[in-house]
Amino acid sequence: MDLYQQDLTGARYQRRCGGNNGTEGGEACVEVAPIPGVADAFALRDSKNPAAAPLRFTGDELRAAGMTI
Repeated sequence: MDLYQQDLTGARYQRRCGGNNGTEGGEACVEVAPIPGVADAFALRDSKNPAAAPLRFTGDELRAAGMTI
């Protein structure tokens, strides 16, 4: 299944922060949402630029990268 063909209408993003973005006291954040109608698939977008196209991953890919979903 091509996750990039899935409609994100109704996706509900939640902010996830952690790590240092190179500035004192700053954190790096992303927003993650389950892809509607697709089991164990997620869209990730930049919290500072939510209008940019989100990346899409399976739950297995995110867990392999160490993300708790």
